[in-house]
Amino acid sequence: MVEQFEETPDVEPKTAKPGPAEGAPLKPEESRGRRIDALKELGETEVPGAKSNIHCLTIVGQVEGHMILPPQNKTTKYEHILPQLVALEQSKDIEGVLLILNTVGGDVEAGLAIAEMVASLSKPSVSIVLGGGHSIGVPIAVSADYSMIASTATMTIHPIRLTGLVIGVPATFEYLEKMQDRVVAFVTRNSRITPEKFKELMFKTGELTRDIGTVVVGKEAVEYGLIDAVGGISEAVKKLNELIEERRNNKGLLQ
Repeated sequence: MVEQFEETPDVEPKTAKPGPAEGAPLKPEESRGRRIDALKELGETEVPGAKSNIHCLTIVGQVEGHMILPPQNKTTKYEHILPQLVALEQSKDIEGVLLILNTVGGDVEAGLAIAEMVASLSKPSVSIVLGGGHSIGVPIAVSADYSMIASTATMTIHPIRLTGLVIGVPATFEYLEKMQDRVVAFVTRNSRITPEKFKELMFKTGELTRDIGTVVVGKEAVEYGLIDAVGGISEAVKKLNELIEERRNNKGLLQ
């Protein structure tokens, strides 16, 4: 009796595919995946182009504060913006910040936090309002060194309000007034509008159907002293480059 043995095919051990070497360029699909992840997590993606010394920061939709807004709302999360501003201040490559606004407003304290940080940057900044810069978007718009607005863009100036449970005691109204004074003080300190004129626009009646306040369009915002100039993206970038060059010259004189 002869024993027969079947030949077993050679089986190579499975090994994991080697990943890209450190510093090696990513494959197109990997690069695309990273851009999509950045878009989902941070609301922004890398734009193809040459390396720039200007960083573009967008404030769009509703400024989200301590409460998470419904998922259908387009939001700007202040906890994403604040670390970016810190990184911009420390970066040696970034020389200027372009702030683009199209916002309906949102949380007062979150908006003021963003505005205060932009105003305290040591690097030149230019803001441009496209579409709308309403409510708490007004302090953010004027926080830059130079502010611009598109000819068709609008800004709504109105008193602040509270949502949720409100206790009907004098202290509540005193608190509201103090919060409102903070907004008025910041706007008038960072623009050419006077406190009296700003409050007049804020408390105006008869213009808004279900609210009090004023809607200013493009050129009107400049005439009131709220915004510095009417213009578009090319004018904003040109102005920012001028401020950057001015800062370079001043640093050279100090040295």
